[in-house]
Amino acid sequence: MIAPRLVIAGTQSSVGKTTVTLAILAALKARGRLVQPFKAGPDFIDPGHHGAVTGRLSRNLDGWLLGAVLNREIFARAAADADISIIEGMMGLFDGSSPVNEIGSTAELAKQLDAPVLLVIDGSSMARSAAAMVSGYATFDPALKIAGVLFNRVSNDSHYKLLKEAVENKTDVAVVGYLRPDKAVTISDRHLGLVTALEQGTGELYGRLATLAEETVDLDQIEALARSCSALPAAPQPVPKSQGRTVRIGVAQDLAFCFYYPDNLELLEAEGAELVTFSPMRDQVLPDVDMLYLGGGYPELHGAVLAGNVAMRRAIKKFAERGGTIYAECGGMMYLTQAVRDFAGISHEMVGLFPAEAVMRKPGLTLGYRTVELSQDCILGPSGTIARGHEFHYSSLVPTGSLDYACALRDARGLAKGQDGLVAGNVVALYTHLHFASQPQMAASLVSSGRRTSPRLSATPGGIK
Repeated sequence: MIAPRLVIAGTQSSVGKTTVTLAILAALKARGRLVQPFKAGPDFIDPGHHGAVTGRLSRNLDGWLLGAVLNREIFARAAADADISIIEGMMGLFDGSSPVNEIGSTAELAKQLDAPVLLVIDGSSMARSAAAMVSGYATFDPALKIAGVLFNRVSNDSHYKLLKEAVENKTDVAVVGYLRPDKAVTISDRHLGLVTALEQGTGELYGRLATLAEETVDLDQIEALARSCSALPAAPQPVPKSQGRTVRIGVAQDLAFCFYYPDNLELLEAEGAELVTFSPMRDQVLPDVDMLYLGGGYPELHGAVLAGNVAMRRAIKKFAERGGTIYAECGGMMYLTQAVRDFAGISHEMVGLFPAEAVMRKPGLTLGYRTVELSQDCILGPSGTIARGHEFHYSSLVPTGSLDYACALRDARGLAKGQDGLVAGNVVALYTHLHFASQPQMAASLVSSGRRTSPRLSATPGGIK
């Protein structure tokens, strides 16, 4: 499998990796290429923009969450029919789960995929110093191939020529172009990252990015760099499909709940799930489903609308009280508490399954990789089951009663980080976003629980229609 591919990495955070990635994705698509996007790391927001540009689901790849074998499997399946794959990095090229090793870094992922790297540098305030920077990054890890450099935030061609001459005089790394600063392509930022593609109104933005790239980036050279990689060692293997009875899973999908790993949803489907989307913001009734999946997102930004939809809140609470299976992550967990208190201090009533309030606190960022071990049997599996995930939130729980937890947490270094996974009956709600590929048995257990607790599916086999 050849799979032309290129990793777009930054020297550090905030150099404009996402802007550059979107510009290249848009320009390649405008050329008629079938482009498959990927995102290094656990981020949900950048992949949403990738998908809006390309029309294809962007996949998360992560050395710490998934490891080399799973990264290669996920990549191979998604890239199989693409002309070119573009992988957007995370943070700086060598930044990962530790300051002393490469685990979880973009550099590690590039080596796992045997992919060349295009290094993005903010060139706005430098000239010859760019050569020192490129030289350092190119030689820091001899096993990594930094094949090209692209400068961001360079205002004119004269400045770009200085940068290009400096780098090419001191290194063998190709300089493939630059992007000019342009307020028209700015994507707004907020407390969890960029504004989502669902909110941005993106058609004009992506078209402008494509034009910028076409004007100042050598797209032929970009494609040549992607084709310079060697073939992957194995053909993609399909995900095995369950032969069990179909379980209809209601997946919350709107501006408040929009963070899902595509692989999580597909692993549920592989276990026999049929996914049915609904909106806790807009819909008055639940669809005809056997279980619910409430993903992360921004309930704190839509607290008044969620609180005002009393019919949906009551329907979800009644579903749980009847013994229905509900799995929730981060924003979904917040929605299942008694209330969400937003940054302005305003409390919005929520579903009320758990005796706690989720309180937003700007200084209260919780961020990091997590190993999750079940400390009791629950809908995610038997006690002792281990999976990996990621926490990223500004809220914290303020209990108003007794809370029961299903999971023990450790960080990337193995240090204990307390408990997670509120549990009540057949409901489990975590702050941690789990990646089911790290423990596929969790997807199987969830679907099995939905099949077991559904009145429609728990009937005798002879009564199933």
